[in-house]
Amino acid sequence: MGEAWRATEEDIDALAAARHHNPFAFMGPHLTPDGWAIRAFAPDAISVRALKRDGSPLINLQRRKNDFFEGLLPPKSDRPFYRLEVRRTHGVSSYEDAYSFGPALGTLDDYLLLEGTHRQLYKRLGAQITTHEGAAGVLFALWAPNAIRVSVVGDFNDWDGRRCQMRKRFDSGLWEIFIPHIAAGAVYKYEVISAAGVLQPLKADPFGFEAELRPSTASIVAHTDDFSWTDRAYIKARAEGEPRRKPMAIYELHLGSWRRGEDGRFLTYDEIGDALIPYLAHLGFTHMELLPITEHPLDISWGYQPIGLFAPTSRHGSPEAFARFVDKAHAAGLGVIVDWVPAHFPVDAHGLAWFDGGALYEHSDPRKGFHPDWNTAIYDFGRKEVANFLLANALYWVDRYHIDGLRVDAVASMLYLDYSRKAGEWLPNADGGNENYDAIAFLKHVNQAVYGQFPGAITIAEESTAFPGVSKPTNFGGLGFGFKWNMGWMHDSLDYMEKDPVYRRWAHDRITFSMVYSFSENYILPISHDEVVYGKRSVVSKMPGDEWQRFANTRAYYGFMWAHPGKKLLFMGQEFGQTSEWDCNIELPWWLLDHAPHQGLQRLVGDLNAFYRSRPAFHVRDCEPEGFRWIVVNDYENSVLAFLRFGAEGDSPVAVISNFTPVVRRDYRIGLPAIGNWTEAINTDAKEYWGSGVGNLGAVQAERRPMHGLPASAALTLPPLATLYLELDVEALLSARLL
Repeated sequence: MGEAWRATEEDIDALAAARHHNPFAFMGPHLTPDGWAIRAFAPDAISVRALKRDGSPLINLQRRKNDFFEGLLPPKSDRPFYRLEVRRTHGVSSYEDAYSFGPALGTLDDYLLLEGTHRQLYKRLGAQITTHEGAAGVLFALWAPNAIRVSVVGDFNDWDGRRCQMRKRFDSGLWEIFIPHIAAGAVYKYEVISAAGVLQPLKADPFGFEAELRPSTASIVAHTDDFSWTDRAYIKARAEGEPRRKPMAIYELHLGSWRRGEDGRFLTYDEIGDALIPYLAHLGFTHMELLPITEHPLDISWGYQPIGLFAPTSRHGSPEAFARFVDKAHAAGLGVIVDWVPAHFPVDAHGLAWFDGGALYEHSDPRKGFHPDWNTAIYDFGRKEVANFLLANALYWVDRYHIDGLRVDAVASMLYLDYSRKAGEWLPNADGGNENYDAIAFLKHVNQAVYGQFPGAITIAEESTAFPGVSKPTNFGGLGFGFKWNMGWMHDSLDYMEKDPVYRRWAHDRITFSMVYSFSENYILPISHDEVVYGKRSVVSKMPGDEWQRFANTRAYYGFMWAHPGKKLLFMGQEFGQTSEWDCNIELPWWLLDHAPHQGLQRLVGDLNAFYRSRPAFHVRDCEPEGFRWIVVNDYENSVLAFLRFGAEGDSPVAVISNFTPVVRRDYRIGLPAIGNWTEAINTDAKEYWGSGVGNLGAVQAERRPMHGLPASAALTLPPLATLYLELDVEALLSARLL
């Protein structure tokens, strides 16, 4: 028998230096003319032998050099499956050799990744707990096309990059290795050598399904596909009907500061769910929207600088705990929307930035690849693999965690190449314009995929410009979002409300202008976290006047908001009148609910939600002009406005009247569409809301006296700083006395 079967000195030296271009080409079992050569690398080993899987001896391996061992088996028809028994001074370990396994990924994975159409990429890349060639373990798979070597390192191999060097799939730039002796809970990172031969900082897994709690930064092997869901009925009901015709009252919150535990600790997902879900159900919200819960290194970023896009933040527990949280919400009839951030990513060393030694996920040119506002990197949306990574991430949250909606952050920054840039600081598109064609195509693709694969799930754009067709279907030339935040309404209406009532007459258009464009998109009316921080003050604190007037203004404003066409969103704490700005480092000031003004405001929000959800006129035609009609639009002298909301045919209309001054206005006559008894269903000045109790004794009588282009009218008492809802009595509606 000759020596041709032995590994070369060059291969051994390159392996020991972790510089071999293809360790799988000679490590593990290889058939030679002399038989099966088995080769292993075992640092600090005294001896190594190969055992059959049943534990019986197979062959003793001989030491060569640099902790390299090899041995020769007689020729056999099949590749041998074996375990390595490694004896060291501190004991004996036995495990199956990662180099003894063949590839687990296939050519289809390569093809779909390069094509940018691998919608289930999260089922192939990352750390996949699986069984391969008869052994249980973890398949690690990574995209790093410019690297010359990638290793998985962790406690299971003493963080030694020489021991688990990955197999490169040269066509796609994918790397893979199946490691049989580890399971869920293993902590790991990737050790990457760039094309220039430079060792990169250890990298967390871009597809890591769980992450260590900051300041630690490693990824953790985790199951995300084995949770026992109980929400089948909820998911089925979600798919029925059009979301734009359903009520949507969203409670936006930051999980880290809604409530805190003793000594200011973060609550677990289970603890938050046990307190939050009954609270929101009691107040009548239909959905919650979570500020980004993807893993992020910096608390004060609120999650908007995520690094672990596939990992629910470990601040509150495990992926399984987050799944339980969503399941509990669905059991209570609450939808869960998460903020999703594909617009940019932080440049922390363990993240995506310069992942394999150069610009990979980001543009190489800072005029396209760097955000001046946030000091973050911008994804290269034109690179198919990057767009595929983000697409798979969006689908992952809806698929694995049954998320009901994705609110896409900072869409305007994605759509425009010159966003927040001066002349000369940006590159135009191929036609010389400022539209980011790659980002536009990417957003369309994501929306098509979400709506195509998950009926009833929604996407929402935070888009602050007049970009056309944001919520129009892609087959009609739109971006394909289901909804868009109405930032114009938010800024205009808050600007109006912040003014002293004496001066509101000169800003009347600020509160009415939104109806010029309210049906150009499917809108959500947001009072978001951005409006109650950084010196902007809380909603109650924005309002002018003494304490009574501030709360009266807030109640009148909420009454107007809940009646205005569009879905609703309110940031946490504003439902009970938080007086301080939001601080992400502490919990909300729940002690305020010991006081009557705050109790009254909270009670009003609950009643507004109940009315909004139960009256089709307030939500069925939120996105259609047929659902709205002005009654009084130009009474700027009295700062009064009135309008009608309509549902489908046969639904009772609702009249809405707002008086934005502290003056009680008696015998204020407005037109109505029918004679009969109109019940005062909501009066934001009612005493149970800490109002003055001025009103219309529960109802008004509309007579056959045309006014404001309507066939009937009624004289009202308008309470100070208040909004009224009047609805036609059922008897009058059924008697078909609509004129």
